[in-house]
Amino acid sequence: MPNTKSPARRVSTYRIVQLVLGVLFAGYLLWRIYVVFIGHPTYGPDTWARFLISGIVLGSVYAVIAIGYTLVYGILRMINFAHGDIMMIGAFGGYFVFEAFKAIPAPTKANPNLNFLNAQPIISVAVAFLVGGAIAALSGYFLEKIAYRPLRTAPRLVPLISAIGASIFLENAAQLMFGSQRRDFSNPTMLTRGNGWNLHIGGSTVILTYTGVLTVVLSIILMVGLYWLVMRTRLGRAMRAVAENKQTAALMGIDVDGVISRTFIISGALAGFAGVMWGVHLGLVYFYVGFLPGLKAFTAAVLGGIGSVPGAMLGGLFLGLVESVGPGILGMSFQLADVIAFGILVLVLIFRPTGIVGEVLTEEKV
Repeated sequence: MPNTKSPARRVSTYRIVQLVLGVLFAGYLLWRIYVVFIGHPTYGPDTWARFLISGIVLGSVYAVIAIGYTLVYGILRMINFAHGDIMMIGAFGGYFVFEAFKAIPAPTKANPNLNFLNAQPIISVAVAFLVGGAIAALSGYFLEKIAYRPLRTAPRLVPLISAIGASIFLENAAQLMFGSQRRDFSNPTMLTRGNGWNLHIGGSTVILTYTGVLTVVLSIILMVGLYWLVMRTRLGRAMRAVAENKQTAALMGIDVDGVISRTFIISGALAGFAGVMWGVHLGLVYFYVGFLPGLKAFTAAVLGGIGSVPGAMLGGLFLGLVESVGPGILGMSFQLADVIAFGILVLVLIFRPTGIVGEVLTEEKV
């Protein structure tokens, strides 16, 4: 029997269902907030402060990774699912720099057992970030050359499959080269995890860690610097032109392939910096370390509006905060934080597919 409903009526029904589901979810969320904060307080203000600090730090890392996703999507209209594994390569780069500096003796009269890592902590950290970012940038460059450029004119599903294959290849290559065991990041003593400034909140002490502050500050610098590059530099104008229309950009004299290669280099460098930040703050690196953060950063990019740099920043910070405080508000186990993260992805795709500040795509871009 043919469907007699007009397209306008079907759209209207869909909007009504969206509205009803949105009202129900908002009502449930307000009820949970009342229960948790007023009715039967589960945690004190000091605990919520710890959740917020953790969420901001985690969200900052997600934001940096998400920007890499959104840069590549803005240029090629594809999702680089190997981006999280590029982050893993950068994390290993920072790890081996710290291990090498730890093995270099730098004795003094006061401490004859001192090594270079602790004798020159600022130089050590700077070199770790530079090496991690450089290795990841180089990996992103060759990834585009080998896995994506030959498929530039292929149907959109083909590069996506290639990205998944590249992700699996990088993970298994790292496992073969570095082993499957989890390795501890050997931070300089001044960045010992867990140490920091003591904040007195609600009669308890909350630690604002040095590694957390370093992560947030570097993330802000990277995000502001990238936004300036995209909006204020010649390369940024070329990137925006290629993202708008490749054929027209080529006719205007822009080297489209060169712009795409530089985009992957920048994206890879950001992932590498995020990998080193992840290792410095959380302390673990292994061959699979980039998979889940990569998926969550993709969720953050969709949440903020895939293709929008400010949207990726907002989406990453929002996702980190929700993942940190969400289980406490919803009365769930904190082991189910991933459920909340990917549940948000589903809700965003249902209620606002363009994201927080995402653009509405034209037919030419789709």
